[in-house]
Amino acid sequence: MRLTDNDFQLFGLPETQAQQRADIDARWKALQAEVHPDRFAAEGAAAQRVAMQWAMRVNEGYQRLKDPLRRAAYLCELRGVPVQAENNTQMPTAFLMQQMEWREALDAASSEGELEALDAEAAQAETAALARAQRLLDDNNDAPAAAAQVRALMFIQRFRADIDQRLAALDA
Repeated sequence: MRLTDNDFQLFGLPETQAQQRADIDARWKALQAEVHPDRFAAEGAAAQRVAMQWAMRVNEGYQRLKDPLRRAAYLCELRGVPVQAENNTQMPTAFLMQQMEWREALDAASSEGELEALDAEAAQAETAALARAQRLLDDNNDAPAAAAQVRALMFIQRFRADIDQRLAALDA
């Protein structure tokens, strides 16, 4: 293990979008057991500081790898195509139209049932978009198209968070 290893190398996983969460979790637990600062208590403060750096590095990698969206964005970056969501909001016209329809439906929704139906539709779109991102990354090795798909997924996740806020407001 080297601090300069990418997350996949650090975790001993293939550099692919397709991952089993159980494998990521198991590897994280094993790595944490190896680098936990308490294991180095008898070796002094310097060894504990190094162990703390390793523990933080393992946790950062775990956070990226366990989340399919963050993992896809990370793979794009590793392949030389950062997502740049804050600078690049270009989306296909059909996706933008879908977003507008969803926003209008969210504004018009007045019941829990309407909001839950809208969320179910967005969840289905999210699942399909994640599958497309996986194909683009793992099968086609098309990082530019995958980065665009990741940006779309970010929009979908934000939209679903807005639905959750509306649902919470109904409960209040």
